[in-house]
Amino acid sequence: MDRHRMRTGRDGERLATVYLQNQGLEILDKNVRCPLGEVDLVARDGSTYVFVEIRSHRSRRWGAAEESIGPLKRRRVVRVALWYLKRSGLSHVPVRFDVVSVQWHGDEAQVRWIPGAFDAGGAV
Repeated sequence: MDRHRMRTGRDGERLATVYLQNQGLEILDKNVRCPLGEVDLVARDGSTYVFVEIRSHRSRRWGAAEESIGPLKRRRVVRVALWYLKRSGLSHVPVRFDVVSVQWHGDEAQVRWIPGAFDAGGAV
């Protein structure tokens, strides 16, 4: 991955984190990795655990940032979430899968939060 894309992703994750905190979510973990995949953020919204996929784009050439999350990525996020919950002894808590899209326009960013973007079956 080139430096420009890495910076776009890192800046998008930072903005998304601040945005969600401003919306009242408590950020519990960032960039959770396991052999099953990776999830960008784990947060809590009241009693609900929220697993967040963040997408950041500087161009609309390939569509909106959130449109780049395909079925395979959704399934991986769900698998990591199940692993995380089991490892943490939280198998019976309410869970939600959110997406945060960061669309850059020069140095300005538009953040779009999509709560409940997909379910545990990985469907949109």
